[in-house]
Amino acid sequence: MPDSPARYGVWHLDDRTMNYEAPIETDQGGKLSQGGYAAAGRRRRLLIAAGIALAVLVAFLLKGGGSGTEDSGTSELPVVSVVTATASSIDGNIEATGTLAARRELPVGSVGEGGRVVSVPVDAGQWVRQGQVLAVIDRSVQSQQIAAQAAQVDIARADAALAQANLDRGLKLTDRGFISKADVDRLRATRDAADARVKQAQAQLGELRALSARLNITAPDAGLLLTRNVEPGQVVGGGSGILFSIARGGELELLAGVSEEDLAKLSVGAAALVTPIGTEKSFAGQIWQLSPTIEQQTRQGTARIALSYAPELRPGGFASASIRSGTVIAPFLPESAIQSDEKGSFVLIVGKDDKVIRRPVKTGLVTENGIAIVQGLTGGERVVLRAGGFLSEGDKVKPRLVKSGGG
Repeated sequence: MPDSPARYGVWHLDDRTMNYEAPIETDQGGKLSQGGYAAAGRRRRLLIAAGIALAVLVAFLLKGGGSGTEDSGTSELPVVSVVTATASSIDGNIEATGTLAARRELPVGSVGEGGRVVSVPVDAGQWVRQGQVLAVIDRSVQSQQIAAQAAQVDIARADAALAQANLDRGLKLTDRGFISKADVDRLRATRDAADARVKQAQAQLGELRALSARLNITAPDAGLLLTRNVEPGQVVGGGSGILFSIARGGELELLAGVSEEDLAKLSVGAAALVTPIGTEKSFAGQIWQLSPTIEQQTRQGTARIALSYAPELRPGGFASASIRSGTVIAPFLPESAIQSDEKGSFVLIVGKDDKVIRRPVKTGLVTENGIAIVQGLTGGERVVLRAGGFLSEGDKVKPRLVKSGGG
């Protein structure tokens, strides 16, 4: 026999609510039993009590836990940390990188007629003095030429001495009338020619000696020997190129590349600290020249920082520089307070009415104390420290002032 509808509860929908009617037990004849009436009553009371409790809970939540005062609305505002944008002064620094090089590099080559290299008594990294021999060239042929020319000088001197003696005797004979004045003039001319030949021979001897001396390659000035490109046995000449290079006085420099904007902030004489790659030691220097042009490809200029000699400074090496660029007076904010989008950098300010205001800014110097705001803030503003991405302009907040960089 199919179940009778009287065995199940029935849902009734009216204009106000949806009621559930509990199932009613019947006997075999289809009539309600006494136990069925009692069970139906208990179920109905339980459902009514649960509905009342649910309604009370919803009303409590909607009223904010039972408090309907204005202070409840204030406590629901988001609490945000803010810092005061106070202007301060700090020494400006510009960070740059570049290559170490000799400040004045002296290229040295063969200036004579050249020849075979006999010895090279110096090596790269040594200090050399002005005029010191860097390479010795074989001069066996030149030595013989010098000896031959020295003999020619002796011959010319002997001829000059004989011509002078003849002239002296002629002058004595002229007084006695044995020779004419014309003969005396010829003797005097012979003597003068002999003296001239002596001078000519001496000049040729000096030339050969100078050429021989130029065979040796010497240092044009004192300094640090950077490179050596010649070995014993090598044949060198005027077309052999650069054989040695010297850093005059050992002076070095850093060719630091800086942006076009930063280059305008620098001046000759500005102090800098240079740190070579691979070492934590820094070396003091100062700018001695600023590039008059800007590289079109990189939009950078060159600041040439003069450095004294130190073993850690190797020409051709890479180094970083911190260049002092004067004193900056501006508000400094933590990095977390500065945001950016397609319109540029901006900060969120909490106004007098505790509403959020967007303020575009222009950033400048980056230091350990924060980022300088060179445009957009006058000082004294309450700036949202962090979580600004969750706020929109016009939102009302509950500001909590903290120290700069604090939380």
